[in-house]
Amino acid sequence: MTAPATSPADVHVKWFEDTGIGDIASVGGKNASLGELSRSLQSAGVRVPDGFATTAGAYRAFLASNALEPRIRTYIEEYRAGRATLRQAGAAIRELFLSATFPDSIGEAIQERYRLLSRRAGQREVSVAVRSSATAEDLPDASFAGQQETFLNVAGERAVLEACRNCYASLFTDRAISYREMKGYDHLDVALSVGVQRMVRSDLGASGVMFSIDTESGFPEAVLISAAWGLGETVVQGTINPDKYQVFKPLLADERFSPVIERERGAKERKMVYSHGGNARTRMVETTEREQESLVLSDDEVVLLARWAKAVEDHYGRPMDMEWAKDGVTGELFMVQARPETVQAQRSSTSFRTYHLRQQGRLLTAGAAIGDAIAAGQACVIRDAKDIESFVDGSVLVTRMTDPDWVPVMKRAAGIVTDHGGPTSHAAIVSRELGVPAVVGTRNATEAVPDGAPITLSCAEGEEGRVYEGLLEFGVEEVDLEALPATRTDVMVNIGSPAAAFKWWRLPAAGVGLARMEFIINNLIRIHPMALVHPERVTDPEEAALIRKLTSGYGDPTEYFVDVLATGIAKIAAPFHPKPVIVRLSDFKSNEYSHLIGGGFFERPEENPMLGFRGASRYYSDHYREGFALECRALKRVREEVGFANIIVMVPFCRTVREADLVIEAMAGQGLVRGSAGLQLYMMCEIPSNVVLAEQFAERFDGFSIGSNDLTQLVLGVDRDSEQLAGLFDERDPAVSAMIAQAIDKAHAAGIKIGICGQGPSNHPDLAEFLVARGIDSISLNPDTYVKTLPVIAAAEQRLARQA
Repeated sequence: MTAPATSPADVHVKWFEDTGIGDIASVGGKNASLGELSRSLQSAGVRVPDGFATTAGAYRAFLASNALEPRIRTYIEEYRAGRATLRQAGAAIRELFLSATFPDSIGEAIQERYRLLSRRAGQREVSVAVRSSATAEDLPDASFAGQQETFLNVAGERAVLEACRNCYASLFTDRAISYREMKGYDHLDVALSVGVQRMVRSDLGASGVMFSIDTESGFPEAVLISAAWGLGETVVQGTINPDKYQVFKPLLADERFSPVIERERGAKERKMVYSHGGNARTRMVETTEREQESLVLSDDEVVLLARWAKAVEDHYGRPMDMEWAKDGVTGELFMVQARPETVQAQRSSTSFRTYHLRQQGRLLTAGAAIGDAIAAGQACVIRDAKDIESFVDGSVLVTRMTDPDWVPVMKRAAGIVTDHGGPTSHAAIVSRELGVPAVVGTRNATEAVPDGAPITLSCAEGEEGRVYEGLLEFGVEEVDLEALPATRTDVMVNIGSPAAAFKWWRLPAAGVGLARMEFIINNLIRIHPMALVHPERVTDPEEAALIRKLTSGYGDPTEYFVDVLATGIAKIAAPFHPKPVIVRLSDFKSNEYSHLIGGGFFERPEENPMLGFRGASRYYSDHYREGFALECRALKRVREEVGFANIIVMVPFCRTVREADLVIEAMAGQGLVRGSAGLQLYMMCEIPSNVVLAEQFAERFDGFSIGSNDLTQLVLGVDRDSEQLAGLFDERDPAVSAMIAQAIDKAHAAGIKIGICGQGPSNHPDLAEFLVARGIDSISLNPDTYVKTLPVIAAAEQRLARQA
């Protein structure tokens, strides 16, 4: 659409498409970004609502016309000298603006553009969002998150003009004054532009925010999207817990794939909609049960937004923080804001800190972890902003939610805990910028945490942040990745939790040597696979109700299992793509399966589950064949639909060659055919029969991975769970070493790879040296032992090289 030419006399207002990122000094970061999106990214399919911006020149003309500058300086000096409080100075300055009038030329220019915007929309008085855009905001070193005001659902020329005046006044809210003082900006060096943008009917649809980087770990190849029903302020302000999605960027270019690697349904108890009648333009309403149980976005919409995020990031050449909206009338998606991401983008990719608890404590509450640090101190519970002055410096702030008024307190806190909000809420964004660990969206922290109690806040245990009773001891380790040596042996990592995978993306690992399904099934799915295939057999009312609750939103209960397992595996694979990720099929014992929801109806008691119905024997059995089919569906989906063809499937506890054939046949029946679409099959080498008949097993598999725990147990006849026999359990025993050496030699003779994924090398450096000496292809370590074990492996390789 061609915009009307801007007349030389009308320099106070510009259409978005007539501005760009080079115009920050004129229209501020927010409006310059909207102009850049409108002008440069619509060709990439990014849709931006139409609008215009007032200029910094208009703001300065407003100040001059009303002689405001000297009076503002007087109030600021009184605040700095302690003769006025922040609240008094801010209120006085804002009143100056609200009592002032627009010069005719500026007021008429704003009203004229609003009339033209209404005509463009085909309406008499189009509804608009009126947003502040300071000339110092959204810069790479400062987010100014929420420092100025936004007014939604504004209609009519007089209402637009009044909203613009209120935006000007919001340049001097208490939080904005405090933030500029902290950052060292001169208050009158900052000007304000006002953006007037056509409202997307997200009140009838949905909205949210997204980042082109993982905001917690800094993993650069993920897009993080938060979504909620209604207007987007609920997500930004953190008043609700939104849906969360993650998308893997490198696979977005291939139209065959839908690389959604996380899909988490939020509570979304309320939404913001337009208000009709009275002075309030918006209001909060309860969401319906259906809205709460439904995901806000389809996978196609998630992927489309992620492609826009990638396009915006590519255009700006840096990670970005964006806002989006979905029109509930047309179903169209729009990008409504983009600015630089200001925290993770500045962190080093070659060094990081790791935190770990050294003590356990009683869990008080949990929510989303913001950051990866641990903090301890006295809880300071403040339920209302009017009591904010009671905050005790250095304590852990516990509150319902935060908004920009809380920033002066947040920067003095050891940690932050909120009842409401998600990873993209105000509390989360500001906590990251301040480097303060936070746990958000707990729902009950202000009730569960006693005021004044000593507590420990841990964000070092994955995506779930936890608040413990007491001051627990914890450790901090500084890791310099550039100091790590190179090795001939492929050094990989063992990963079980999808939430933990992103934490270790900086490690120069050669891939994942063992990705365990058990964590995903036990902690995320929680339901026995057969109870999803045959829910009618679960007769316990409580368990049946829990199954219905967990699978709500899925027409077929088995799809719940496949979906959660597939996305969990995908999230583990993403940080290491395109390196190999070896996913082990489920290896629960029958007693462990029986503890899953509904498991008691499908498992038979066994005297010795460790040597019982586990691993390969389950997959072709009539008792579990249908459950195994769900595992295969998930693996096929994550390889062929999500796009992670680097996933290798590994069979555990395969006792006989005949059993190997039966498992391979069962997998092929579910579409997982060895060699098809590049699929490789590995086998756990953990039973003496695997070593004795290694040549025959090697004809059926592409690689072996030694499971040192079970191999030690079965070679020595020592129950690995027995406390009385713990002194006999040693992976370095000569008998075990002999079996490992045979396995390596036979695998190499057969021309296949062999690695080790048991805990032995992580626990015993001398075992790592032995494996290197035997010529093992890969060693897979627990991530927290990677940094200390890698030099041991490198040193062993160097000694061998000198001896050769």
